[in-house]
Amino acid sequence: MIEIPSDLHPDLVPLAFLLGDWAGAGVADFPGDEKCNFGQEVTFSHDGRRFLEYVSRSWVLDGEGEKVRPLETESGYWHVTEGRKLEVVMVRDQGVVEVWYGELAEGKPQIDLVTDAVARLASADEYSGGKRLYGYVNSDLMWVGEKSTPEVPMRPYMSAHLKKVVDPKSWAKDVADLPDDGIAFFR
Repeated sequence: MIEIPSDLHPDLVPLAFLLGDWAGAGVADFPGDEKCNFGQEVTFSHDGRRFLEYVSRSWVLDGEGEKVRPLETESGYWHVTEGRKLEVVMVRDQGVVEVWYGELAEGKPQIDLVTDAVARLASADEYSGGKRLYGYVNSDLMWVGEKSTPEVPMRPYMSAHLKKVVDPKSWAKDVADLPDDGIAFFR
């Protein structure tokens, strides 16, 4: 069940499934870049205004799943406009700023986004556009990203499967509500 915070702006209710901290792993593969497995932590938060704040950090993983080095960091703001339309602005640590437009699918927690504008520093890798698909599936957040450059047409480059990070305070409250000492729950 998706919890809707009482102070969430009404326009953001369709995005409530994104709220919280997420962690997981994925695969990155794009011509000219190193193919790798990566770990990722994502946070969607709000402060009562008409947008969600978004922060994502990822890092390359070795064969044992240990962090090797940072891969990518991005942050931004997600706005819901008329109906189920979305406007998103993101900034990446490589020196790229993106404006995304999209919409929330009807009847399911799925988001399709496409870049409308891309600006980059002269020192940033060439990048001309992207697409992203986010889906809330069996309480997990999954996403796939596509990108294009002047030399490479639009194609998938990253995807990940993220699980909701449990707040220990919330878990401790739930355990305190169990009968007896909590052990009976597992019998």
